[in-house]
Amino acid sequence: MSQYLLPMLYTVFVWWFSTGVILYLNGLPRWTFGWTLGGATVLLALALIGLHVTRNDMRVSGAYVSFTCALLVWGWQEIAFLLGFVTGPRRTPCPPGARRWRRAGYALQTLLHHEFALIVLGVAVVATTWNGSNPTGLFTFAILWVMRQSAKLNVFLGVRNLNEGFLPVHLKYLQTYFTRKPMNSLFPVSVAVSTWLAVLVWQAALADGVRSFDATALTFAGTLLSLAILEHWFLVLPLPSEALWSWGRSSRALTPGEGAGPDRL
Repeated sequence: MSQYLLPMLYTVFVWWFSTGVILYLNGLPRWTFGWTLGGATVLLALALIGLHVTRNDMRVSGAYVSFTCALLVWGWQEIAFLLGFVTGPRRTPCPPGARRWRRAGYALQTLLHHEFALIVLGVAVVATTWNGSNPTGLFTFAILWVMRQSAKLNVFLGVRNLNEGFLPVHLKYLQTYFTRKPMNSLFPVSVAVSTWLAVLVWQAALADGVRSFDATALTFAGTLLSLAILEHWFLVLPLPSEALWSWGRSSRALTPGEGAGPDRL
């Protein structure tokens, strides 16, 4: 049972704690942003090395290291985006008259550099794990990327909870590209497909005779996917999800007007 419970608890803790840490760092004075990105870049380099070293490690410890390294790679782009270093060429509010494809084009321009960074990081993860027998890190990054793209599209098309209060001051213009409405037609498809995939992953993890490594790696994937689905539901249900990270927002009190929050895009 521990081969399931421990990875589940580890994933939930890292999901909750890392979001709070990013919240806290992004709420500090702007002069700290360069130091924060520098530290994140060092961790990024170490994470890519870790993914390469563990690419053939089929021990349970190898699954933990690979999973953690993939999260650190993902964390770099979160920090780079929220601090305003890697966003897009457009940094102004959406023009009032922009509709449909024109509005979509403007929205893409606000995230273009960020999207390129995700592609580069994805290629780096693939390269460092190429021909390896330990797919944990690659699957972790893939789940994060696909589910984040889904969340971005749903926020653009319209959901109840935009969480625009979480955006840092220097990214407030992004909220003009969001749409607030109870739900959009993509949302049920996103949730249905991701739930179906989560069921398949959990079935594989719980199958008879599964190896300890496979059970651990699949539990990481299943838990992470389940949390991403939960975050999708946070977009439409009247739940105070931001209260989960109220401790991370405490740094905003130290820097009036400079507060920030996790990117729920």
